Amino acid sequence: MSLPIVKIDLLGPLSVRVDGVCVTPTAPKPRRVLALLAINLNRVVRNEQIIDELWESRPPTSVTTTLQTYVYQLRKALNVTAAQNGTPAHTGGPAAALLRTFAGGYMLSLEPGSLDVQLFEELVRRGRLELELGEVTTAARTLREALSLWRGPALVDVNRGPILQAHVLRLEEIRKSALELRIDADLGLGRHHELLSDLVGLVAQQPTHEGFQMRLILALYRAGRRSEALHAYQRARQALVAELGVDPSGELQRLHRAILAGETTTTPQSGPRLDHVGSWGRSLNLP
Repeated sequence: MSLPIVKIDLLGPLSVRVDGVCVTPTAPKPRRVLALLAINLNRVVRNEQIIDELWESRPPTSVTTTLQTYVYQLRKALNVTAAQNGTPAHTGGPAAALLRTFAGGYMLSLEPGSLDVQLFEELVRRGRLELELGEVTTAARTLREALSLWRGPALVDVNRGPILQAHVLRLEEIRKSALELRIDADLGLGRHHELLSDLVGLVAQQPTHEGFQMRLILALYRAGRRSEALHAYQRARQALVAELGVDPSGELQRLHRAILAGETTTTPQSGPRLDHVGSWGRSLNLP
């Protein structure tokens, strides 16, 4: 029995394709079950977790039967190509090997490359390593490929419960980290002019994100726009005080002082650090 080729995308609207055929569930709760199983790909998800995601502290009295019904519906969808070839679309067949039952739980079992989240996280790990090794051009390309997998906010069209929401927040933090890494790679390649429009937009959307603020200030300075870099620092400081009631971090303040002093280099000891690169000494290199 050959298994169908399944492709599941979570980085944007939920999308499920089996042998190229769209089988994305439309009912809200089966969608959430499938998303939870997919985001825990090749790991058993216990019934208690699924119940908590779907109903939190208010499960129906028929919760076990209801959950079994949702799993049946998902297996039927995964068997769509078997049905098109004349095999009845029941809960056995290929889908039984894809969506497996264990004592007290279920597991979605797919081949590597079937889930966009899995591919995204692998590309980010690779890009981070490439950047640490000084392979800046390759890192920029890898990280750009990783970020291109996002088609919008993760699971944007799924009514998420507490467990899925926690996963979505984690993915968003990884996306932000990957974006910072890609910007660092581009800064290292001297692309500060090209980065300015993206950084201005990022800072407008997230004015208290100091990582984006620092990179905007640095890009402005390296583009020969020192006064604008200093004004950007003041705007960042005002946003942090107004929205969070805190002063800029030591890293951001050291960058500000370096620009005021017109320093041409910043050592790891005197300048802000970038853990994934080793120091801002490599990324700053102020002109």
